Formats: sequence, C-alpha cells, structure tokens
Amino acid sequence: MPPRPSLTGRPVMITGAASGIGRGLARRLSRLGSPVAIADVDEAGLKDTAATLPGRVLTRVLDVRDAADQRRFADEVRDWLPAPLAAVFNNAGVAVTASVLDGAPEDDDWLHEINFQGVVNGTRAFLPILVEQDSGVVVNTSSVFGLVGMPYQSAYCAAKFAVRGFTDSLRQELRGTGVRAVAVHPGGITTNIARNARIRRDPEGLGRTKEQMAAQFEAMTMTSPDKAAAIIHKGVERGKARILVGPDAYAFDALARIAPTHYYDVISRVQSRLRSRQT
Repeated sequence: MPPRPSLTGRPVMITGAASGIGRGLARRLSRLGSPVAIADVDEAGLKDTAATLPGRVLTRVLDVRDAADQRRFADEVRDWLPAPLAAVFNNAGVAVTASVLDGAPEDDDWLHEINFQGVVNGTRAFLPILVEQDSGVVVNTSSVFGLVGMPYQSAYCAAKFAVRGFTDSLRQELRGTGVRAVAVHPGGITTNIARNARIRRDPEGLGRTKEQMAAQFEAMTMTSPDKAAAIIHKGVERGKARILVGPDAYAFDALARIAPTHYYDVISRVQSRLRSRQT
C-alpha cells in the first residue's frame, strides 16, 4: 500500500477554488500551514479566496477545459513548489438541469468539458510531478450523482460517473507506486453550483424560476463547504480510496447497493416530504 504522508504543511493544488468546496479546502489547508496553488476561471472569486489565506499562495486564472493551459499551470506550480507536491485536487464543476429530450447539446458539451475533461486534463498535467516524486495523491471530485442516476441530471450524472470510472482506473494503474488516486462523492453541499447552473426552464413543469429551484436545492443541502473540506482532508489523510461527503451521500450509496434499480422510489418519497416542509 502506498504511504500516507500528512498533507499538513505540504504544498497542494486546488482547482475550482473561487468558491464552495475548493475555497473550503484552500482555507483549511492554508490554515494548517500548506502552501496552496489555487486556480479558477472566476478571477474575482479567486482573489477573494486568496485574500483569506494566511500562508503562501499561488493564484492562476484557469479554464480547466484547456489542456495546454493546464500543462502550463503545472509547469508554473513545479517552479513554485517549496517542497514536494502533496496533493492535486481536481475540483472545478458546473451543473445543467434538463430532461434528456429537451437538453441542449451545447449545454451538455459545456458540462462534460468542465466536469469530466477538466479532471482528465488536470490529472494528466500534474500526475508527472507526482510520479517523478513517487509520492502524493490525485483527488478527483465526483458526486453522489456519480453513484446514482437522477432525473433531469443526465449530463451531470454521466460526467460524474465518468470521473468515478476514470479515477478508479487510475488507481489501478498506480498500484505499486507511491502515488494514490481518490474519488470524492459529495452529497448536497451549500455552494453556488445550483445558482450558476444552466437551466432553460423548469424541467418538472412546475413553473419555478431558476432562483426558486436553486433556493429549493440549497434548503435540502446537509453539509457546508467547510465541513466538506474537513471530511475530504481527513479522508485523504486516512488513506481512503473513496470519500463520501455528508449523510445524504452515505444514504444514496447504501440505496444504490441495496436497490440498484429501485433506489429512486425511496429518494423521490424523501424529496417530496422535504419539499412539503418548505411550503
């Protein structure tokens, strides 16, 4: 089994660091003494994150879809490193809500290029550094929707299942080395992902606005970004290959195992009860 050196005080790289889980990870690890290289396409949000970090930080405006720019960023990080790179967090992500019939191909492409290809690009750009060191960990953010399929989330689920499969395959390729691969499956996290999602209309035909749907999603989330960051950090430190984030993630994982073709019957009943409490 590969060694499990602590991340504390050791350099890390985090994409999607302008908000949400990425920002939570940057804050937590920086407070613990880690130099952090952070990247995001949102320049203003990235600056806001950097302003809260007490330690050494490298910031980079980065579109994870651009494989060549990911490689350039990896070269910058290699030159910046004050010590061996401990972890690469491929965390950037977006959402699309649409039915299979009504979904727009351009929206699906946008999501897949960020949520899946962005993870692949980041892994390929930074993995050579870790392999050369023969140490470190690649941490790829999938989702609870990488464990179960959900209506009106076909593009998102497809990308997150792909991240899960990609990371599981990478883990096998790294057997016998000092480098690890970890898949993270967050449940509902209180982030801006729903508010920034592409939604052309209410797919359930209820006439809700995008803001109303986002508020409804946020009301059902169970975990803050800071709590999620703590769970992920502790899971990596403990050598876990798969990290479930939040009680809902554990529930979904159990349902997918117990009732692999009928889990949504239970999920939909629970969601209906939660929605009724909100009205």
